[in-house]
Formats: sequence, structure tokens, C-alpha cells
Amino acid sequence: MKTVLFVCVKNSGKSQMAASVMRKVAGDRIKVISGGTEPGKVLNTESVQALEARGYSTHGEFPKAIDPQSLENCTAIVVVGKEAQLDAPAGVRIERWDTVEPSHQGLEGAERMNLILDDIESRVNQLAESLV
Repeated sequence: MKTVLFVCVKNSGKSQMAASVMRKVAGDRIKVISGGTEPGKVLNTESVQALEARGYSTHGEFPKAIDPQSLENCTAIVVVGKEAQLDAPAGVRIERWDTVEPSHQGLEGAERMNLILDDIESRVNQLAESLV
């Protein structure tokens, strides 16, 4: 089974959003995991609210460190954002998604999260199509 690892620094927002979207889009065709280079303590509340409003689930999810063994078993690794740094094992596809960041235009709250989620949904759909 193909496996995708979504990574960001805290694993509390954007990587969790991408993982939730991929789980729904790909169903049981792709194994989805996520992790952080410096995991936070709780999921970002606004990220969770944006996901739930669109029918995605974060049930049972929490910020976690990257499992080194999972790196070896991935088909693809997606590093979300500019801050997280990760070396992929040889032969593993790696992508960096520099997602939209509406806070740079002064947008916050639900409006910010919805724009981020729009971007992530588009990217996840393209990735899922390339893997299935």
C-alpha cells in the first residue's frame, strides 16, 4: 500500500489538515500519517473547525513526532511550509508545499483557515491522483 507522510513543524495545523483531506479523498487506497519536527501540544482549534465544517475528521489525531521508521516506508513525503526541515531517505518522493498564508494580507480566523484549506485540498487532490 502506498503511504504518504505529511510533515510540518508543530504537526498541529497544516500537516494535520493535509492528512485529514487525504484520508477522505483516498479512503483505504493510501495510508496517511503525519508528524512534526517539533510537535506542539494540541491541534490548532481553527484548523479543526475549518476541517469539520467541510466534513473532514481529526478524530483521534494529536501532534506527534515523526516516526523514523515511517520515513523508510513512505511512498511520498510532503513537507508543508517553509520552516520544517527533513531529509528524505533515498528513493522516497519528497515535495515541499509552500501553502498560501493569508495572515500576510492581514486575514485571520475562519477566513484565513478556509483559504489555507482551499489550497491544501487542491494540492492533496493532485497528489492523490498521481499516487493512485
